[in-house]
Amino acid sequence: MRGNFHDGGAQLNTMAGTASAIAELDLVITVDTSIAHVASAMGKPVWLMLPSYDDWRWHYTREDSPWYPSMRLFRRQFNGDWAEVVARMVGHLREHKFNKEQCVNA
Repeated sequence: MRGNFHDGGAQLNTMAGTASAIAELDLVITVDTSIAHVASAMGKPVWLMLPSYDDWRWHYTREDSPWYPSMRLFRRQFNGDWAEVVARMVGHLREHKFNKEQCVNA
């Protein structure tokens, strides 16, 4: 483990436990799993990594979500790779120095 990264996944056995862990976070970066939905429903800033061809609920071309105002969508470009998505996210983190309010509007 490096820096302030901690993998608590093995200790999370219930959705209530997961929600409790999410409550302690400033920002959730995830792929399209239940974590994204729980964190967004809790009002946490969420940056969601999506493939180029994703689910209809993400509206294909939007960078925000009509369902979750605290969510920002980072979609992989067609014929692109995930490194580009991660680089974009890193750029937004550096640009905003992780200001909680700006994470949603990055």
